[in-house]
Amino acid sequence: MPNPMPNGRTGAKLGASSNQANRWESDYSQMDVPTMDVLRDRVPTDSPPPLTSTKTRAPPSKETQMCSPARRVSGVNMAAVDVIVDNLVTLWRIPAVRQNFPLIFVLISVVGSLLKELQVVPQTYFSSSGNALNVYFVKVSWGWTLLLLTPFLLLSNSAFNRSVSFLSRRLLSLLVATAIWYTCTQTFFFIEEVTGSCYETGTKEVLIKEFATKASCRRAGFQWHGHDISGHSFILAYSSLFIAEETAPMASLRTAGLSALPRMVLNLLYVALNLIVIVWVWMFACTSVYFHHTSHKLLGTLCGLVAWYLTYRVWYVKPLSPGLPPQRHPKEQKQNA
Repeated sequence: MPNPMPNGRTGAKLGASSNQANRWESDYSQMDVPTMDVLRDRVPTDSPPPLTSTKTRAPPSKETQMCSPARRVSGVNMAAVDVIVDNLVTLWRIPAVRQNFPLIFVLISVVGSLLKELQVVPQTYFSSSGNALNVYFVKVSWGWTLLLLTPFLLLSNSAFNRSVSFLSRRLLSLLVATAIWYTCTQTFFFIEEVTGSCYETGTKEVLIKEFATKASCRRAGFQWHGHDISGHSFILAYSSLFIAEETAPMASLRTAGLSALPRMVLNLLYVALNLIVIVWVWMFACTSVYFHHTSHKLLGTLCGLVAWYLTYRVWYVKPLSPGLPPQRHPKEQKQNA
């Protein structure tokens, strides 16, 4: 079968390629032998081996790590915590707030008791002793206070002075407060025991003389009525004042040169302690409005205020005591000296 004739365009391309090849061959033939040898040596006979990198991959920089989504979210959250802490510190540094905070409990107790006697407050979720805040927080309120305040006290006070003697003295304030809590609550139980009697109902119409103790009376299904000083009013007021005193150093720690981790832990503990104080004040108000007699609540509140005053305003200012919480960082003291 004969080969097809190329068209005009194809023939032109073939002609151009043939002329170019002839020209290269003519130039090559005119070169001298040394030049030809040099060019021959420069022509690679084999393809070069693939390039392999022996360098290990560098780890991502700190800036790259900080740009990851998880770290950005964490940074935003901690920035929000910093703003909350700054606002709380500013609030507690207002002289009127700190000076009148103890009087707030007296005011709440008086007004709440008056509202209870007038019966103008409707029954709500918090009028039942089975509400979640009362069961899981108030009934173990001293445990919550120690759980949050102990690490805060250690971290905050160690930022001022890391000596063992100083920290040991400051930790004594926790032992003193625990002793006060235990002594007062046990005294309240004793007073209710020795002043009470067993009754068939809450109206105190039928006296059951065969049960001489509160425990035996309640086990039998009856009710014990005595002088029941409000332990809730006492512990909630005293715990709130105790936390307010021991978290006061946070105002100076905001300007101290703390590293990132201790500062983050302190901020979270400080926010948690302020939330606990809010819960304690709210439940104190609920106790005043819904529970106990007026005299029982006022006496319990008074015991909490007296315990706070005798420690932080009388005893702790003396040398032989746990001492007051440090208010100013050593760097600030040197700058103002």
